[in-house]
Amino acid sequence: MTLAPIRPLILAGGSGTRLWPLSRRSYPKQFTPLVGDRSLFRASLARLSGPGFGAPVVVTASDFRFIVTEQMQEEGIEPGAVLIEPEPRNTAPAVLAAALHVAAEDPDALLLVAPSDHVIPDAEAFRTAVAAGRAAAEAGRIVTFGIRPDAPETGYGWLELDEMSGQGEGQGGAGQEVQPLVRFVEKPDADTARAMLEAGHYLWNAGLFLVSAATIRAAFAAHAPDLIPPVTEAVSRAKPDLGFLRLDPEAWSGARDISIDYAVMERAGNLDVVPFAGRWSDLGGWRAVAERMETDGQGNALKGPASAIDCRDTLIRAEDADQQVVGLGLDGLAVIAMRDAVLVADMARAQDVGEVVATLRAGGAAQATDFPHMHRPWGWYETLARGPRFQVKRICVHPGACLSLQSHVHRSEHWTVVEGTATVTVDGEERLLGENQSVYIPLGAVHRLANPGKLPLHLIEVQSGPYLGEDDITRYEDLYARGADPA
Repeated sequence: MTLAPIRPLILAGGSGTRLWPLSRRSYPKQFTPLVGDRSLFRASLARLSGPGFGAPVVVTASDFRFIVTEQMQEEGIEPGAVLIEPEPRNTAPAVLAAALHVAAEDPDALLLVAPSDHVIPDAEAFRTAVAAGRAAAEAGRIVTFGIRPDAPETGYGWLELDEMSGQGEGQGGAGQEVQPLVRFVEKPDADTARAMLEAGHYLWNAGLFLVSAATIRAAFAAHAPDLIPPVTEAVSRAKPDLGFLRLDPEAWSGARDISIDYAVMERAGNLDVVPFAGRWSDLGGWRAVAERMETDGQGNALKGPASAIDCRDTLIRAEDADQQVVGLGLDGLAVIAMRDAVLVADMARAQDVGEVVATLRAGGAAQATDFPHMHRPWGWYETLARGPRFQVKRICVHPGACLSLQSHVHRSEHWTVVEGTATVTVDGEERLLGENQSVYIPLGAVHRLANPGKLPLHLIEVQSGPYLGEDDITRYEDLYARGADPA
């Protein structure tokens, strides 16, 4: 008998603070190639696809919707649905919304809930662990996945197994087996973490679980019943939008902000765990990233045009190809250099990078939240230079993509094509521009830019005027239904 496919529910929100400056609110870590050349989100898609898996349901924020679809296309995966959260409400409402959406089609569907920002190098071993938990999930259990600890980690939640069962048997490869879960343990202090590591019957909580739609609905009804009415209403009143499904904002606002662990997992009695012996990390800080990178003989991890001279146990990442970042005599530091921001931190304080973001935000620094590459549904842009009454941008338009028909009240623009071909419309007159050709867009002119070619279009835009904010835009037509939204 052919087994029904497991439906992945992939959570792709996030605030982008712990791995600043490479991860930011406008472009959090799951969309960034932190380890290797593939983003964590793309790696998650690949790991949760293929035989035995159905089309994924992704829950994300409005700002990330086009990044999600672009990276899914790059991975060659069609989504079952992309649900848009009107505002962040933590993982419990997000999981419930996705489960209710799937349950409307198949109440008995088997769901694999997974964050999109974890590193699991051995995808096949992980799929084996998922298969090991299938029978228990079909029988009405909530199956979690635990990681064998190798350090007294205080940044993770822990899982307590039955002391008699231990955690050694059934780990690794096809021998992984379901075991009863005694309880969840919140992120411990250092002494408690050391005691649990020595006890030998505790695992790290990986934040993944396998459950049927009916079982998770019943768990919410028993342990977080207040979430069911607003989330159910948000799903039932959701509106399609360019292939996305926007949850109803008014109903969603009534849902409590709470994690799935607090809302359900710490209260449920029908919990099992599959120990997973493979490598795993949630990349919760720069130390975790360094541990997943290749190192030299002195323990230094380097990326990009970066060099280490007389350094030890130091991470140096140069994220701009035009940089040269050199560490001299460093010991135990993280140096992350981007074109618009540089972090130099003691590796022992890697978990505290959120304090940096809070300080920058309080000072009004755009770097606290905005990524240098601002992604749009048609491509991306970055600001190269700015000053009083002028701004210079580099713009990339994807093949076949088209910006909105728009005008500006406060600025004029010059566009110069440096690579590719552009179709430019200014006040109803259309013209074709090739490389090294330019066009002037007067203040107030109704204009549009499109890429009719099969290769990316790159151009330089020079803006001039008394106000250059992204909200100085009036849209008349837009393929992406953004209205006045500058994104």
